[in-house]
Amino acid sequence: MISDRLIQDATGLFEQTRKRSLKLVTAESCTGGLISAAFTAVPGASTVLERGFVTYSNEAKVDMLGVPAELIERRGAVSQEVALAMIDGALKNSRADVAIAVTGIAGPGGGSEHKPVGLVHIAVGRRGGPRLHEEHRFGDIGRHRVQAESAIAAFALAQRVLD
Repeated sequence: MISDRLIQDATGLFEQTRKRSLKLVTAESCTGGLISAAFTAVPGASTVLERGFVTYSNEAKVDMLGVPAELIERRGAVSQEVALAMIDGALKNSRADVAIAVTGIAGPGGGSEHKPVGLVHIAVGRRGGPRLHEEHRFGDIGRHRVQAESAIAAFALAQRVLD
């Protein structure tokens, strides 16, 4: 079930993108489509959400978004560089104006000393416009909470790109 908070945040972003006649695309890894799901819970979402990519594996990031495999090998899938490459690929492979990308480690396993559970990179960009990135360290707060907090942060960052 999608929380009321996520639907509220998705509704706010929906209203801002619709007012500006913009289309949105998502490229999600650790959130597994949660951002798109929250967005589609908003009536009329089809007028704004152009498409969503769930690129959970490294191969999907390469195949669907064109993220260079060498970049993933060098920096790791959970990195600022890959998050930015994900928004570039999402915009290139869609008709959208705004892209949201999320890559991280939701846990409970998979973390390391340098990239702990709860580390999430979020990027949002506008076609021909600004690109923003944020790194979040939510901690080992549980898989579902990391995913939900990542989606909330992604909606907030997207609002900043639109403002």
